[in-house]
Amino acid sequence: MSRPNICAAIALCLLVAVQSRANDSETRCLATAPGECLQVTISGRGRDVVLIPGLFGSAFAFRNVIPRFTARGFRTIVVEPLGVGSSARPPRADYTLTAQADRIQEALDALGVEDAILVSHSLGTSMALRLAYRHPDHIRAVVSLEGGPAEEVSTAGFRRAMMLAPLLKLFGGSRMIRGKVHGMLVERSANQAWVTDDIVTGYSAGAARDMDATLDALLQMSKAREPEPLAPRLADVRCPVRLVLGSAPHPGGPSDAEVRLLQTSLSAFSISRVPGSGHYLFEEAPEAVVDAVDEMARGPRSVRRVEN
Repeated sequence: MSRPNICAAIALCLLVAVQSRANDSETRCLATAPGECLQVTISGRGRDVVLIPGLFGSAFAFRNVIPRFTARGFRTIVVEPLGVGSSARPPRADYTLTAQADRIQEALDALGVEDAILVSHSLGTSMALRLAYRHPDHIRAVVSLEGGPAEEVSTAGFRRAMMLAPLLKLFGGSRMIRGKVHGMLVERSANQAWVTDDIVTGYSAGAARDMDATLDALLQMSKAREPEPLAPRLADVRCPVRLVLGSAPHPGGPSDAEVRLLQTSLSAFSISRVPGSGHYLFEEAPEAVVDAVDEMARGPRSVRRVEN
């Protein structure tokens, strides 16, 4: 074989190896207690990036960033909290954000994760921040995508909506869930072109699979009361925290008061804004998400405050 052909063959083998590495993934359900099981999706090899979706998220939502992470040498671990995505929805579980954070840590312990960068979306950030102060030795950094220091799962509007749960059970709520998900994706995006019927199906699949269980879990979330507030414990977060926001006007995301709280309470905090993006940064600007994580992975465990 000629030298050019040998080089071409080597390049092809390397390409196949990279593609195999990027596509290497597995999904499993990790039990954290009787009747409780967290869906975990693992892809790639390398430094650990743990992705925590929000209330109506799942591993499906991160499908555009996962291959980008693996291509840059990260192992991605999507942990769907209890009652979210394809994880279990027991009717009598503790759905507080504190309990969710401790379950996620149990899953990471089972996987041998010791130095993780947490990438959290929306409500998942409140779980990530609780993880960071409750288990500081295991968390290298937190990258929040449009998430703030929420003190509870539900809002007043959420609790009012859950008063209709018995009627939804009676008349069937799958179509209503799909409609709610579609409206939320469209309303909170800068460019709604990515919101297709298939995408809506992917986002709502976990909730629609067993509507009774979903409604029971959401009802328990609406009643959940945290054992301790997050705000006074933010000063105990030792790792750097980066908040990534979409710069286009949109609902959702942290309030101005929540951003100020992070700025004044965290010892290592920075903000970056992605032009032309809304609430779902991993859909509209996946490369910017990976860039933010890559920067945090290369930086020290303590950074000075910077606002871009």
